[in-house]
Amino acid sequence: MYVPPAFAEDRPEVLAALIAAHPLATLISHGRDGLTANLIPMQLDPAAQVLRAHLARANPQLDDLRAGGAVLAVFQGLQAYVSPGWYASKAEHGRVVPTWNYLTVQVRGVPRILDDADWLHAQVSSLTDTHEAGASVPWAVTDAPPAFVAAQLRGIVGLEVPVARLQGKWKASQNRPPDDRAGVIAGLAERGDPMAGVVPAP
Repeated sequence: MYVPPAFAEDRPEVLAALIAAHPLATLISHGRDGLTANLIPMQLDPAAQVLRAHLARANPQLDDLRAGGAVLAVFQGLQAYVSPGWYASKAEHGRVVPTWNYLTVQVRGVPRILDDADWLHAQVSSLTDTHEAGASVPWAVTDAPPAFVAAQLRGIVGLEVPVARLQGKWKASQNRPPDDRAGVIAGLAERGDPMAGVVPAP
């Protein structure tokens, strides 16, 4: 990933927070048929430095994953179009163009496939509990009949990706002068875009 110094983000806790807030990763692998990409909800275990997930047993990407080549998981956070009309420098010299601000994390590693019912039950339960936490009446895996859950688990396989490289990019107008950043914040705020809170204050 191309990361100019102004946009580099390498604080582990910040990267982990983005993954937790935006867990639907694009999982990219390369195999016999070329590149393959699927959207897979993933969880990062920061202590173990591993991503965990599950895939449908029928997913052909499993052939790539079993082959042992490295994969790339891309997590996309907030993103927003930035109008050059928001820049103070537009009135000064006019040498401005549109751009896009965005937050993203990329994780690289060599995958491991797990075909263990207890591991899968724990992973599916953890994923469910995390995303049901805000519900007034959270659903749990144990709410479904055990035989039904067992049958569902037979249709999936587990995935772990030990983190070989974790890289973040926070493109949030840091490279613009203070007056331009103020204009970007105002423009984003006017349309109610949460990206306004990410742009550094002038």
